Amino acid sequence: MATLLAPTHLAATPRRGAPWAWTVAGVLAGGLIAAALFAPARWLAWGLAEASQQRVQLLQPQGTVWQGSAQLVLGADPTVVTALPGRLEWRLRPQWLGVALRLHAPCCMTMPWDLTLNASANAVQLQTSDLDATQALRLPSALLAGLGTPWNTIQLQGTLALQPQGLALQWQQGTLALQGRLQIDALQMSTRLTPLQPVGSYRIELLGGDAPTLALRTLDGALQLQGRGQWQQGRLQFDGEARAAAGREDALANLLNIIGRRDGARSIIHVG
Repeated sequence: MATLLAPTHLAATPRRGAPWAWTVAGVLAGGLIAAALFAPARWLAWGLAEASQQRVQLLQPQGTVWQGSAQLVLGADPTVVTALPGRLEWRLRPQWLGVALRLHAPCCMTMPWDLTLNASANAVQLQTSDLDATQALRLPSALLAGLGTPWNTIQLQGTLALQPQGLALQWQQGTLALQGRLQIDALQMSTRLTPLQPVGSYRIELLGGDAPTLALRTLDGALQLQGRGQWQQGRLQFDGEARAAAGREDALANLLNIIGRRDGARSIIHVG
């Protein structure tokens, strides 16, 4: 009897992918990882400038997106000196649902400043580390000129010392919420609008909560400022006044006329 043999074409042999396809896939994956890890700092500079409509710029960037340095400039007007006196250094580290950011400017900070940016399905939160009086971030007030009116008119000269405590900003469904406290000391302020130099030192306290508040008071000086404000429906409503110390009325008359609406010896300040 003849032996029946199974047809060889019925035994299917699994097909293997072409070796070149795996090679190309590996090269592409490696390229994407390298691009993410070594993305140049100029990409970050471009993104920040676009997001801020050119009002915050990182010039002459060096390094990568994740670790680099640049010259921080406020405002797009090249005729106004609004650059930080030194380079700003940064380091970004990915973390769960966000990134950790460390900033350091040797010209203005005694130690790095740590911030965390976290994102969820419907909210983004920025939280800063606390700084005490010896660690306060000290910036030249001339930077404010890059923000436009009224800072470019007053052209303040002096030092701004920023001291956050439990400060957190949260953007959720089109609403900005603030928690914690930010103290800003404006020290030894002067302006070209008066021959009296300096005019004084001042403290601004920003307190977060359901309705964040702003308080302004004078620490010392011939120009006396005070006022209080509150954020309501996303807008600041502030009322205050400015006066000249006894014997300084003539020297500060022009500045008082510009600060607000004159009412006898005082100038009324109203925002919102």
